[in-house]
Amino acid sequence: MAQATRNRGTSDHGGRRVNETRTKRTAGTNRPSGGIGRARGWARLALALVAGCAAVVFSGLLDSGGWLILLTGFAGLALAGAGVWWMLAHRGGARLLGGLLAVAAPVGVMVLYAASGLWVVAVGALALWAAALASARSALRSLRRPRGMHTRKAPPPKRPVLLMNVRSGGGKVERFDLVKRAEALGARVIVLGPDTYPDPVEVARQAVADGADLLGVAGGDGTQALVASVAADHGLPFLVIAAGTRNHFAMDLGLDRADPVHSLEALTNGVELRVDLGDVGGRPFVNTVSFGAYAEIVQSPEYRDAKAATALEHLPDLLAGEGGTVLDVHTDDTHLYAPQALLVSNNPYARADPLGGGRRPRLDTGQLGVIGVRVEGPGQAAELVLLGERASGITSVTSRRVTVEASEGHIPVAVDGEALDLPVPVVCTLRPRALRVRVPHHRPGAPYAPPTVDWRRIVALALGRTDTRTTQETHDV
Repeated sequence: MAQATRNRGTSDHGGRRVNETRTKRTAGTNRPSGGIGRARGWARLALALVAGCAAVVFSGLLDSGGWLILLTGFAGLALAGAGVWWMLAHRGGARLLGGLLAVAAPVGVMVLYAASGLWVVAVGALALWAAALASARSALRSLRRPRGMHTRKAPPPKRPVLLMNVRSGGGKVERFDLVKRAEALGARVIVLGPDTYPDPVEVARQAVADGADLLGVAGGDGTQALVASVAADHGLPFLVIAAGTRNHFAMDLGLDRADPVHSLEALTNGVELRVDLGDVGGRPFVNTVSFGAYAEIVQSPEYRDAKAATALEHLPDLLAGEGGTVLDVHTDDTHLYAPQALLVSNNPYARADPLGGGRRPRLDTGQLGVIGVRVEGPGQAAELVLLGERASGITSVTSRRVTVEASEGHIPVAVDGEALDLPVPVVCTLRPRALRVRVPHHRPGAPYAPPTVDWRRIVALALGRTDTRTTQETHDV
């Protein structure tokens, strides 16, 4: 009997331990519930701030002529957008008038508000609206699980080979003494430039044939992509050293772009990420492939030395459809005809920036980001100013395959910023999780990209409703 009691006691104790363990696991699984509670609080605060903003605006409109002044303010913003369009899409006098309108319209609105005494109302309303947007973004961010790209431990390489472009990034390789620092950590360094610049793909392949167990690049994203493809083909880890000009790939990997020396720490104390590698017509890319206006402009020999002037010279013909290629774009679910600009990215950007100036929350979703832009006149330009990425002229989708066709046999393409001329059809795909990237164990992390505010979701959250995206969000924000 005593033994039976002890057994029951052991069983009870074991049961409590099992239950406790199950409770802990369940609590871990249900953590988003706390996130939903916080999200609802932020959403309700956002709506309260919107109501406060409306109240401030309404109080200002009670004065005589208030409604007229408000409408004049919106008209001023629309005119500024139209002015920007005329400045970009025309030359000569029309460009000059467009530039003057783009500057004079908002200045005129500010003068009108100041003269009417409504500047206090305007400042108060803008402050409340900014606070409402911040609260709404906090609400959406609270819903998102902090799923970073999975890292795994990996032993340090024994025979790492690093290619360093001394011309890249304004001479960062020499300025940060990267060659000596890397050699001190046991790496073999192959210098590209300044007098000779061998094919980095052939150099990387020879390094693999000589026994390299890691490949790395200190240079721009174009060179990064070429050598990364060799590493992926041979199943070797790849090291990114942020020694280029923009270093978008390094930014989205969470590396320190200000000091490339920190990237070398991965040689001795690093972890591995598995990321996707893009392919466009048989050529690898790590960031973006651009078609249309930008791709046409970067083909110009003058672009490297005079970017703004070259863009202004070519844009009128490109926007009018007279000097550019008419593109016919097919994604998995969408057909885009004649976009003036098209950006295909290795994984989607957090926001629909057609210039690719944002950031990608993840690099391992297996999806291409696709952003198409078509603006047909000053009206749509004004809409773009007022609505941003929600304007009708911007299309943003994801796809596993993108096919770009045109009537010409070849079209200009910018692959990670490099100007190329590729035969049509141009097909963009991804090699999911094909690249092993070795990064420092301790790194700054990628900057936070605020999500686009969807006010319908904010209202639903504030009212206690949720949708399936609440617990299925996969962006690391």
